[in-house]
Amino acid sequence: MASPTSTAAPRVRDPWFDNAKMALVTLVVVGHSWTLLSHDVVDDHLYDFLYAWHVPAFVFVTGYLSRSFAWTSTRMWGLFKGVVVPYLVFELALALFRIYVGGEELSNLFQDPHWPMWYLSALFFWRLLTPVFKPMRGGLAVAVVISIVAGLRAGDTLDMARILGLLPFFVMGLKATPERLELLRRAPARVAGAVVLVAILVLATWTDTWAQTEWLYYRSTYGELDVSDSRAFLTRAVLLLIGTLGAWAFLAVVPRRGGWFTRMGAWTLVVYLFHGFVVKSLYYAGYPDWAEGHPVVSLVVTTLGAVGLALLLAWTPLARRLDLAVDPFGSAEHRVSHAVALTAVSAEVAAGEAPEVVAAVESAEAVATSEGQLTR
Repeated sequence: MASPTSTAAPRVRDPWFDNAKMALVTLVVVGHSWTLLSHDVVDDHLYDFLYAWHVPAFVFVTGYLSRSFAWTSTRMWGLFKGVVVPYLVFELALALFRIYVGGEELSNLFQDPHWPMWYLSALFFWRLLTPVFKPMRGGLAVAVVISIVAGLRAGDTLDMARILGLLPFFVMGLKATPERLELLRRAPARVAGAVVLVAILVLATWTDTWAQTEWLYYRSTYGELDVSDSRAFLTRAVLLLIGTLGAWAFLAVVPRRGGWFTRMGAWTLVVYLFHGFVVKSLYYAGYPDWAEGHPVVSLVVTTLGAVGLALLLAWTPLARRLDLAVDPFGSAEHRVSHAVALTAVSAEVAAGEAPEVVAAVESAEAVATSEGQLTR
């Protein structure tokens, strides 16, 4: 039996990124909930401000946390069980919910990701591209060119338009290093980050004069947006710049310390995949009609409710149970490994060596948990 002192120490999660992940997925819930509100100057302004940077920030963080991905059997299996399986399960589940509960008509199931499911499709392809772009010299410039040109042709199949359009933010995350990101942890960066976010908030006031909200989704071809190619190239380039500055600004103001909010960062995929059922239920229940009659109150209630929903779904006792549907293979593997560990402990109890074995098992399980959650 190996000595407990020889067991590898568990990988330490950076609270900065768990805080960022949880904040970003909460903003996803807020943004989707705001679609229930009526269109007015305030609501549309806040919506455009949020979508100008929070999805780019999410993609940037995803890229940074994907840097270790490689074309190995272990990593490919992790990609399958952690991305492909949830996509298939929740694309079907949410589609059936929208069809049989909401009476909606959907087509091209699985081929054209519906509503939030596009991110899993994108994550699958981005991860596969990681070994290509991470070592590539000038890879970020290549990604920018791909993003700008993709608007000419890329379509809805597996949301390829978004995959290619947002690619620069993912590659930027791949190219980032702890040393470079350390610059964002400094006090001057925090002040600059706050100023940049305020500037984007002001700039969002004129979104409809130089673009339109649809541009912020990176999903439509330039032809659908009815602009010339030269104007489209310039608009996409400006959006990439704003998204980049917004992503950096957000990371600069995110708290570095750990706490209860930080621990919720391990369950962002649970929040992402389950919140849509609640938002759609409110839509079917007629919430938009009530919101239209109470514009100010509905904005406050909707925003606070969205934040509360995100926190509830990331509450560990609930999230652990919901995770059985999100990652059924991973949950099964964890149960098997835990059962094997308990068997080992039971065997060693009779030999009087239980304390040493328990210490080794706990350390090993911590490593496994860290490895699994760091991929989310």
